[in-house]
Amino acid sequence: MTSDHSLAAHIATDAGQLLLAIRAEHADADPSVLRKAGDHGAQEAIAAALQQARPDDSVLSEEAADDLARLHAVRVWIVDPLDGTREYSEVGRTDWAVHVALWQAGQLVAGAVALPALGVTLSTAEPTELPPAYGGPPRLIVSRTRAPALVSSVCEQVGGVTIPLGSAGAKAMAVVRGEADGYLHAGGQYEWDSAAPVAVATAAGLHTSRLDGSPLRYNNENPYLPDLLICRPELAAQLLAAVVAAG
Repeated sequence: MTSDHSLAAHIATDAGQLLLAIRAEHADADPSVLRKAGDHGAQEAIAAALQQARPDDSVLSEEAADDLARLHAVRVWIVDPLDGTREYSEVGRTDWAVHVALWQAGQLVAGAVALPALGVTLSTAEPTELPPAYGGPPRLIVSRTRAPALVSSVCEQVGGVTIPLGSAGAKAMAVVRGEADGYLHAGGQYEWDSAAPVAVATAAGLHTSRLDGSPLRYNNENPYLPDLLICRPELAAQLLAAVVAAG
């Protein structure tokens, strides 16, 4: 049987390839039409793949009705078929992603984040080796459209610089790949926004937590998960302290 790690990577990669095909097919369509086609197509593909490979598991997806039977399940796949629909619908943008993660008995145990426009999938099947420390000012990822004031305050306190990016998956993977040093989010998210990125980041040796330093918990009845921190481990204490100071 294919391991859960490899399955997550394969499903995310395949969904990403489908999204690229849909993007090309709808190149001249209204952005809203493209976004809808992408969400629907990737959701169907991921749901079918999980049903075939792991028919007894539960699924929590942004693009499907929430079956609360998952609260009593041992294994729950948490997926975002298209993370960053805005970026997906903008010509030439690469900062969108596909998230596939597995929660089992209280923990994230496998995950994959595909960055289809870059031809890259990062996963727990082959954890990324954390690059050496950058050595310059801390580089913090922020939203390209709605960066929270908290991030600006934290960045100022630690003498950092900001890098704007689109989807949550793209932001988190920039840290995993060594293109940035930290990703703080305080503007509200859901479990499918962060489950796969957190699984991949944790496997790579990064710090992952809520902004108060507490663990990120998944498969809750209410999947709203308002904040998170993903960063290089040597920066965690400094960034968490800056969050407290920023109020």
